[in-house]
This record gives sequence, C-alpha cells and structure tokens, in this order.
Amino acid sequence: MRRRGLAVAGAKCGPDYIDPAFHAAATGRPSYNLDSFAMDGALLDAVAGAAGDGTEIVLAEGSMGLFDGVVAEEGRSGANADVAARYGWPVVLVLDVSGAAQSAAATALGVRAYDPRLHLAGVILNKVASPRHRRLVEAGLARIGVPVLGAVPREAALVLPERHLGLIQAGETHDLADRLDRLADLAESCLDLDAIVAAAGGRVPDPGPGRLPPPPGQRLAVARDAAFSFVYPHLEAGWRAAGAEIVPFSPLADEAPPESCDASWLPGGYPELHAGRIAAASRFLDGLRAFAETRPVHGECGGYMVLGESLEDAEGATHRMAGLLPVATSYARRRLHLGYRVATLLGAGSLGEAGRRLVGHEFHYASEVTPPPGPDEALAEVTDAEGRPLGTAGHRRGRVSGSFFHLVGLR
Repeated sequence: MRRRGLAVAGAKCGPDYIDPAFHAAATGRPSYNLDSFAMDGALLDAVAGAAGDGTEIVLAEGSMGLFDGVVAEEGRSGANADVAARYGWPVVLVLDVSGAAQSAAATALGVRAYDPRLHLAGVILNKVASPRHRRLVEAGLARIGVPVLGAVPREAALVLPERHLGLIQAGETHDLADRLDRLADLAESCLDLDAIVAAAGGRVPDPGPGRLPPPPGQRLAVARDAAFSFVYPHLEAGWRAAGAEIVPFSPLADEAPPESCDASWLPGGYPELHAGRIAAASRFLDGLRAFAETRPVHGECGGYMVLGESLEDAEGATHRMAGLLPVATSYARRRLHLGYRVATLLGAGSLGEAGRRLVGHEFHYASEVTPPPGPDEALAEVTDAEGRPLGTAGHRRGRVSGSFFHLVGLR
C-alpha cells in the first residue's frame, strides 16, 4: 500500500512490542497498541486517533485469534474483535489452510456467525500448497459467500527468524529492508489489494487526550538499545504530551543516564542475551547507581532484572547487576509468565502515589530466585485480569522501583 502512495499506518491489537516495530519499518509511521482490556475507553480512543492521524488507511494486526481474550464484559476482553467492533473496522481473516480444504469454509462461517458486531470483509488464504489446493478451499468459501482476498503459498523462505519472546526484533534483522521488499512483491502478486483497500471502513476517532500515568520526570533518561527496546509508543507519546523530554542512552554502549535528566526508565527487552556485556559496563552501572542516589529510577521486566542483584543467563552463568533492588533473577530456570496484571501501588514512586491502580501485561520466561518481597518492599499488590489475587509484585527501595509487568494504562 505504501508503494501505491497510500499514507498507511499499522496498529497492533493487544500487548506486543515486537510486531509494531516491523509495522513502523514498513510504513514509516509509529504503530500503536490498541488494548480493550488494559485501556479505558478514553485512552483507547486517544490511541486509535493517534494511529489514524494523518493517514488514509490503518491496518490493525490481531494477536492470537480474533476472539481470544479474557473473561470480561463485552467490549473489554482485550480481544481483537473488541477493537474491530468499537470502530466498525471490517475484518480480513487470515486462514492457515495448510491442513484443510473445504473445511476452512466452516471456520470462516463460524467466525462470521460468532459475533454479530463484526463485518467479515473476506479471507486471505495462507500456506496454500498448490493450485488444486487453492481451488478446493475456494470452492468451500464460495458455497458460503465469503470473498477470497488473496492466497499466499507455503514458502519457508518467507518465515522471519524467531527467539523466545517472538520474532527477532526489527532493529536486529540485518536484511529487513530486503525482506520487506520481498514480502511487498508477494503481496502485489498474491493479494487483491484493490479489494482490500475498498473493504476498509468504519471510523478513526479524533486525536484527543487519554488518561495516562504522568511521566516520572520532565527530562527522562530512557535506556534504548538491543537489550532495552520494549516501550509502548502511546506511553512515550503521553509523556511528551505532558511536556517531558525523552533522552535515550545505551547501556550496551556503556553509557550512564545523562546527568542533565531528572529521572530514568529502563524498559524491557533482552538483557538475558547480553548479561555479560551489561555486567562489564562499569560506566553504565556506576552511573546508574550514582543517579539513583538523588533521582527516581524505574525498570520494567528486563530493566527490573538489571536493577537487581544478579542475572543468571541461559548457560547458568551468574552476572552481577546494579544491585539497586533486592532481587536475583534467572533465565536458566525458565517458566512462562503471561497475562494481564492489575496492580495497586503500595508506595509512592515513579508510577504514582500509593493506592493508584495500574493495568499492565507480563510476558517473560525469567524467574525470581529470591523470596517474594513483603509489603514494605513490594511495588504493588496484583491480581490477574479476572481479579484473582497473585500476591505482591516488584520491588521498591529508596528512589528505585521495578517489576516484571509492563505498564499500559490506569484503572
């Protein structure tokens, strides 16, 4: 679509850092996350408005299946369908047909019937084995009157490399521009782009204010490199809208938070892949410790691990970290932690005053190997999306705080 001269923006339904970076590389515009569970209506509208501002078309990529979310009131489940229904955006269903033929039509029929709020514009067939396979699948879809908007062949060369949290990051994919060109060639040859553009509809809200946590400082040092890259675009946009200046620095380049800043934020990412290099970055670690003596520092997920005492990598080697929080973490002792978190702060800090309720998301394999903190040291009391108590989460000590959950919005 960009080749056609369209001002196109990507968006991602649900909590995801990696895919939006690919959208941004392909479109030249920020890709925002749209989350019907973690964002209240005003924030969701504000972020959707930002996604569509100055564009002719928005392509919102789903996460998991169209209806997969948490058990919640209608419109607040976090499912992709909530976003499509709220704004009247037609759904293009991508069907993996590698193990089916006419039966794929039954899946499409079920999707069309499951939620009357939605309009199914058509399907794109993925992993088509042969012309005969395509004819069989299309025969089933013709029977139920669902348009086929394209068919993508099964082609191993198109697969993007992955690691434990998803795709290798866009910034680390050295041949990304070439890959995007090949994928665009494929789209032009395999998809009915005219029909897909013509199917677009619904509305994009006017950009407006959403209720976001205030920035922890007005000149905010944000770690940014291959180890620290997971920051939601709407969060940074909210900080800027509140008058904050974001100053990036690179721990992997052994840079400390700039002295001119009044707060620091260590995002998530992949410190477990760079633990030895971070442990050897003495200017970064010493500078971070000195910074924390007088100014607030917060770490999310990977940033939280670096603020702790030590980090054990996949090979079982233990690396000394900043030692600003009384927690040790291990990637060698892997266990999947995944889901929304509703957190009530137990003390004042970078995320707000005691008692403030936040909504975030957790997705990691690393584990804490130190005992859980008590209420005097924990960052928050947390529940899952359905309100089940999960105990305390994170740590706070002095001006330093951190946890494994990534902040999305307020509750």
